[in-house]
Amino acid sequence: MFKKEDQKYNLISYINEDDDLTLREVLLDRLNFSVRYASKLKRFKTVTVNKNFKKLDKKVKKCDLIEVEIKEDMANFTPQDLNLNIIYDDFDLIMVDKPPFMVVHPTKSHFENTMANGVTDYIIKKGEDVKIRFVNRLDMNTSGLVIVAKNPFAQHVLSSEMKDDDFEKKYITVVKGIIEEDEGTINQPIYRPTDDSVKRVVDERGQESITHYKVIERLNDATTVEVKLETGRTHQIRVHMAHIGHPIIGDELYGFVDENLIKRQALHAYSLKFRQPRTKELLEFKADIPEDMKILIQKLK
Repeated sequence: MFKKEDQKYNLISYINEDDDLTLREVLLDRLNFSVRYASKLKRFKTVTVNKNFKKLDKKVKKCDLIEVEIKEDMANFTPQDLNLNIIYDDFDLIMVDKPPFMVVHPTKSHFENTMANGVTDYIIKKGEDVKIRFVNRLDMNTSGLVIVAKNPFAQHVLSSEMKDDDFEKKYITVVKGIIEEDEGTINQPIYRPTDDSVKRVVDERGQESITHYKVIERLNDATTVEVKLETGRTHQIRVHMAHIGHPIIGDELYGFVDENLIKRQALHAYSLKFRQPRTKELLEFKADIPEDMKILIQKLK
């Protein structure tokens, strides 16, 4: 049992609720640490039971206080004040509404002005010594909600739940053409043709990929659509919408490009619903669509 008021970004406090478990079993099965990180905790002796160090193979009792101290160096991102829109912040995660044209993680071609630079600046100014990890990522030209984990516990729990489809992820997009049916499901496998290929294709050799869509508004030879992902493949929405003959407007790789309408793919991650890693409180976030997509919709009415 976690007591919310006792939690810190670098200290996880847990009241054991079971008898006849080893400390290692509590770390893996109750606290959802990865095996790799549990081994690191053992090596650095940063787990205590009732304030005393205890080996991981020893039994713990019901109502024992188990505390895990997180000791990590910050990632080597250059801090930059990018005026990020931080919409939520607790001891495990930060929720950011990413603007379009911003890269999430530094690359060889984009090593500054990324979300990682901006979040690093934010946490330094808060006085937190955090090694940030991105739970989900968006393409540079996709806007919307991005989760940043503050510790390996939160990252492992949230990433595992995302893989198990325990997240509810919704997007808003504007696609070319009029979608006749009010809602539908695309269940088509997505495949990467070569190891160095950026583009994905629908192919029976690919991974199962399921996209649900619902029409919000029919425009002039275009449709505003709400999309809910059941799986989370790279470029999934872009590939699936193009596959059914309704590519995303502004998508240079799969879609219909007209820079007089919009200068990027009209895709926005607007809604996320999931449980807080420790308290299991249901969290729900929404981010209004950015100005360029609002203008696009107005142009197409």
